[in-house]
Amino acid sequence: MVPAVPRAIAGRDRDRDEDNELTDKLVTINRVAKVVKGGRRFAFAAIVVVGDQRGRVGHGAGKAREVPEAIRKATEAAKRGLIRVPLRDGRTLHHDVKGRFGAGKVTLRAAPAGTGIIAGGPMRAVFETLGIKDIVAKSVGTSNPHNMIKATFEALQQLNSPRMVATRRGKKVGDLLGRRDETTAEAAAKEHGNGRRQEDQDHPDRQPYRPHGRPARHADRPGAEQAPPQPRARRYARGARHDQRRCAIWCASTRRAEQPRRLTED
Repeated sequence: MVPAVPRAIAGRDRDRDEDNELTDKLVTINRVAKVVKGGRRFAFAAIVVVGDQRGRVGHGAGKAREVPEAIRKATEAAKRGLIRVPLRDGRTLHHDVKGRFGAGKVTLRAAPAGTGIIAGGPMRAVFETLGIKDIVAKSVGTSNPHNMIKATFEALQQLNSPRMVATRRGKKVGDLLGRRDETTAEAAAKEHGNGRRQEDQDHPDRQPYRPHGRPARHADRPGAEQAPPQPRARRYARGARHDQRRCAIWCASTRRAEQPRRLTED
């Protein structure tokens, strides 16, 4: 008979396995000095981002007299504050989102496959540890890494997946996606208006727009015969009022070239 494993030991092993799966990145480290009687006393502050590259990420900050101790404190704080972010196809966001913390403002946009991580500074570390492969991000305002990371996490916490929205509304995911497809098709049909421009739809009394060379809408009706196309030279001469003399010379040379040559007997 195999003896039962104590619950505390099993929980400790599970935590150790999760720690092995996590990846940490050092975002920034800052050194500060305090002037005392005997000289200056240095201290270090570190920011670390931790994630499993499958949708979980966290951040933390630590301070200590030595750099390794500050990084250790920041890593432990990041592991305690992990959050789960829904990803589409495991590579990008479900929708665009904005976040703000203090003077930091960030905008995160979903991107097609192959785009990569277009972000700079602390935001890139967050996306790499989170497991995002395609995203476009922009930070506006402060460049303080603390505010940038916190604004990014505020934006990530606002993300919703179709399953989350369906659960909140008491519906099925297929109902939401099907309705969205129907709405998109109706909007596209309304925008095109069966081949009519938006200006023609707003003003029904106006004559419909007809590009050059296309027949009229009711050309088959009696009395609606289309005028024959004009020669290129005449059309150009009538439209170019600023250069009528040059066009007249060109028209005369064209007519002269079209006339057959007369052979003279020697």
